[in-house]
Amino acid sequence: MSRTAHRLPPRPARAALGRALGGRLPPPGARVGLLGGSFNPGHEGHAHVAAEALRRLGLDEIWLLVSPQNPLKRADGMAPLTERLASARRLARHPRVRATALETLLGTRVTADTLAQLRACFPGVRFVWLMGADNLRQIHRWGRWTEIFHRVAVAVFDRPTYSLGALSAKAAHRFASRRLRASRGARLVRRTPPVWVFLRIRLVAQSATALRARARRGGGVGG
Repeated sequence: MSRTAHRLPPRPARAALGRALGGRLPPPGARVGLLGGSFNPGHEGHAHVAAEALRRLGLDEIWLLVSPQNPLKRADGMAPLTERLASARRLARHPRVRATALETLLGTRVTADTLAQLRACFPGVRFVWLMGADNLRQIHRWGRWTEIFHRVAVAVFDRPTYSLGALSAKAAHRFASRRLRASRGARLVRRTPPVWVFLRIRLVAQSATALRARARRGGGVGG
């Protein structure tokens, strides 16, 4: 992990954090899964990963982090943040899953900075970064990507057609010795980073790309 100091935006006030999280801050010791993405739109694959993370990782809650603008994605075709946040909120049907545009308040654009801010704002909370196998395959393109693994535990969830490429990706090789067996996933949150696990789950083929294509054809994005 780079030891170069990286300047973060000013830390938000606790009251503002509470509003961004729906009026409730996590207590010290809480185990929180972070599922980030554009949610353009959110879909059942996101809801499925959140439910599996709660069940298999022993987490207290999941935050669906709706990104203001993913630096690796074009702004063309990106719905307004308010629409994408509403889309994520429709998926947060479980009482321990909540959607938030918290990164807007944190003033961060890359995941490494978001995690640094969250750890500074909630020093007693144990965070786990949740992502699909498609993101493990290309996470080495993210800004200061190795810091993500050094800051928090990481749980990677299987996605249709991506498993083989993900497990042979640069990040998987880089942190191969820190991979936890899937049968020990419930211990992940208690381990000191870097540590990660790959979890095979029932596959949901739905994707935001397919939903947008359906909407362009006039079929809407629901159902």
